[in-house]
Amino acid sequence: MLSKNQKKLIASMAQKKQRDSHGLFLAEGPKIINELLDAGFTPHLLAGTSEWKAPGRQNYETLVLSPAELSSASLLKTPQQVLALFRQPTHTLNNDAIKEDLTLVLDGIQDPGNLGTIIRMADWFGIKKLICSKDTVDAFNPKVVQATMGALARVQLFYTDLDSFLPACKKDHHLPVYGAFLEGDNIYTSSLKTPALLVMGNEGRGIRPTTSQHLTQRLTIPSFPPQSSGSESLNVGVATAIICAEFRRQQGFS
Repeated sequence: MLSKNQKKLIASMAQKKQRDSHGLFLAEGPKIINELLDAGFTPHLLAGTSEWKAPGRQNYETLVLSPAELSSASLLKTPQQVLALFRQPTHTLNNDAIKEDLTLVLDGIQDPGNLGTIIRMADWFGIKKLICSKDTVDAFNPKVVQATMGALARVQLFYTDLDSFLPACKKDHHLPVYGAFLEGDNIYTSSLKTPALLVMGNEGRGIRPTTSQHLTQRLTIPSFPPQSSGSESLNVGVATAIICAEFRRQQGFS
């Protein structure tokens, strides 16, 4: 059974201020929690129904809850057998690691679902680091955590001032800095070099002018057929996946 204080702590994870204050984040569901445990995340609190089985993890103290108790504590509309509070990981941003591969840079992404999708996509394409502007949605927002489907266990996120970070990378490592726009060079006819930085912009305004001044090339995903009057733009998560797929295609077959 969860105590009142434990329930209060779980509920407080909906607020960034409380997550930062406690240094914790909430994850729910067997897949996400198992992947975090497998990646070495140590739970501060682990609670689930008798349905949840975690072979090989008996060393973690688990509170057994009734479905009703889990439902009352969960932040999900449909609770998923288990929830846990984990310590937020602390990573040091090593600029030398940036020069080794493709790195994603997120400029003001606001939707938790979009960020979660991008983290999951980055994991799929082997991108280990995401650099986020300070106003990008918090990676430990419960909605982001759920949308990653466990990919948060393998992708590191850093929040920094892009106006300082991007020029420093260009100066120190001479990396190309690509940015996604509605108008730019066709990704399929451009030579996409790696290592590189790929900047993806806000859902509404795109990449802000103060960030775009640090780019070396603007890229676009062409619509089909050319000049067609279809949707105005692609969802940022979808666009990120398409561009990263083309980077990996060129990298793998060059």
